[in-house]
Amino acid sequence: MGRERTPHIGLFGRRNNGKSSIINRLANQDIAIVSDFAGTTTDPVKKSFEITGFGPVILIDTAGIDDEGELGKKRIQKTINAIKLVDLAILVITDNTWGEEEQSLVEKFKEQDTPFIVIHNKTDIVGLNSEFAATCKLVGSSDVLPYNCHNGDTEAIILAIRRTIPESAYTTPSLVGDLIKYGDIVLLITPIDIEAPEGRLILPQIQAIRDILDNDAICIVLKEREVDVFLKKTGIKPALAITDSQIFLKADASIPKDIPLTSFSILLAHFKGDFENYLDGTPKIDKLKDGDRVLMLESCSHHVACDDIGRVKIPRWIATYTGRKLDFDVVAGLDKIERPMDDYALIIQCGGCMITRKQLFNRLGPAKASKIAITNYGMAIAYVQGIYSRAIKPFVNGSDETSLDYL
Repeated sequence: MGRERTPHIGLFGRRNNGKSSIINRLANQDIAIVSDFAGTTTDPVKKSFEITGFGPVILIDTAGIDDEGELGKKRIQKTINAIKLVDLAILVITDNTWGEEEQSLVEKFKEQDTPFIVIHNKTDIVGLNSEFAATCKLVGSSDVLPYNCHNGDTEAIILAIRRTIPESAYTTPSLVGDLIKYGDIVLLITPIDIEAPEGRLILPQIQAIRDILDNDAICIVLKEREVDVFLKKTGIKPALAITDSQIFLKADASIPKDIPLTSFSILLAHFKGDFENYLDGTPKIDKLKDGDRVLMLESCSHHVACDDIGRVKIPRWIATYTGRKLDFDVVAGLDKIERPMDDYALIIQCGGCMITRKQLFNRLGPAKASKIAITNYGMAIAYVQGIYSRAIKPFVNGSDETSLDYL
């Protein structure tokens, strides 16, 4: 399923505490630049590899939290921002030193609900003091791990990672496993338009195909123009149809009403998004007023087509549906949201196929704290096109039927 399923682990601490050296030892290869000169790592750097005894990970090597000068302040801010990206933080200390920098990091770990472990590095130079270790443990960490990068055994670190990292960071739940069973036929409707990458499918489509096969079901992939003739000629009745959100209306007209229909974006919303809050936030589209500002959150950076889904189509559909004069902002990747969150009446998040669940929830956290309505690309599209009830029905159980009452 790619990088968005891979656990992200960040190393934090002061300059020259040996963060990069620990990465090289865990990887058993020189993948991070190591120097005796403090401040060698200037920006967060991602390294993908497999930790023997644990599995594939993405380690993020960060700049020292004690960097100096105006440029140093910017590097520190990038280090702080990296906390939002990780499923587990490793705080590297030396010389039995715990000061304002370490305490500030721990407080930020806790603010982001990020579990962490503490490693006392360079014990070949200064050993770990037991009283100091006991004091560190009081801040909420497990035991402080003594280590040195020259001949230290990484097994204790790997065990601590396995013990501390949330299971959700490395388990592989299923996109469609709760919707289909062995031998079911699933129809994927995949338009090939100007936004489709040359010679390949987009990531959500690839993820769905793999997940269907993993669940021992049958996957049929076709374009929207072939749906009607396929169903007529074959007489096949799929157990589920999944479409690109942009052609919801065409798919809704083509797929018989007794066949469950949803979209790739809504599938991802249920899989890794804040689905319950999306269900609550989507109907707030009806309450938008003239002058309201809507934030479009793309979780990747991509070439912008002339009829881009997030920048052009969804704003146009919502403006047409509401009849309101609205302002739309777009923030791509995990870039900083420049405006105060309270400026927005609604936030619309993409499916998030390129980021982890933790990163997506952190991205939406400030909006939830400010009680701002949030929804998802596919759910917003289905709502304004009048097929919301059908699109979310595969994921709404009996106790949630009230979610459909207003339609």
